[in-house]
Amino acid sequence: MIIIRITMETLPEKQKEVVQTILSLMASMERQAGCLSYALLCEIRDKNLLCVLEEWESREKLDTYLKSDVFGVLLGTKSLLRQAHSIQIHTVRKTEGMEAVLAVRATKDDNFRKGDRQ
Repeated sequence: MIIIRITMETLPEKQKEVVQTILSLMASMERQAGCLSYALLCEIRDKNLLCVLEEWESREKLDTYLKSDVFGVLLGTKSLLRQAHSIQIHTVRKTEGMEAVLAVRATKDDNFRKGDRQ
């Protein structure tokens, strides 16, 4: 799985326009082959800090998207930002779920109980 994180700091007077642009892209994203999920996040303390998180099936599918007009529209918001987009692409080799959390917490609880006996 590939995760791309796009961080943007909008100009205060352009925040709504950037959000509307990104929301309008979401329907197109759902039709992109290989896109597993797409989310727009907003910093709680500063509504001008936005983050787009996308999960992709493969690097090849992501690369096709990066060449697309849809991604071009996202890049086109540059003039509405304080500075250029910050883009990070992460390749995920292993994904774990709640079972990993429970296993770690069980170890913590075992260590706590052993401490009580000493």
